[in-house]
Amino acid sequence: MFSVPERYRITTGIFQSTHADGNNGAFVISSEQINFPLHVIASDQMGWEHVSVSLPHRCPTWEEMSMIKGLFWDAGDCVIQIHPAIDDYVNNHPFCLHLWRKSGTNNFYQKPPNAMVGIPDKLINGILKK
Repeated sequence: MFSVPERYRITTGIFQSTHADGNNGAFVISSEQINFPLHVIASDQMGWEHVSVSLPHRCPTWEEMSMIKGLFWDAGDCVIQIHPAIDDYVNNHPFCLHLWRKSGTNNFYQKPPNAMVGIPDKLINGILKK
């Protein structure tokens, strides 16, 4: 289920929003796990749940994107990053990545088998994943 972490919502200035805006707004995510605050814009419009994640000097890492996924979606939700056809590219920020999920479903596309990603039952960050 898509929901925003209200404690990180920007409530003043040009990007301000409130709880009344629901899952739409701008957020600054700070954590002991990351060195720099992540700037996030979230929305649930036009049938899609979406977050854009940016930093001023580099793209977010896998770990940072995973942390954002965990803040905005439930553990069982599948979200995607899209690499579109070159004719569909839109780039308004050089260090911004996006996460997407079709609203209300985990079944908007077919996922490849886990074995094509890596060997099942291996330790990841000290946790046995099955």
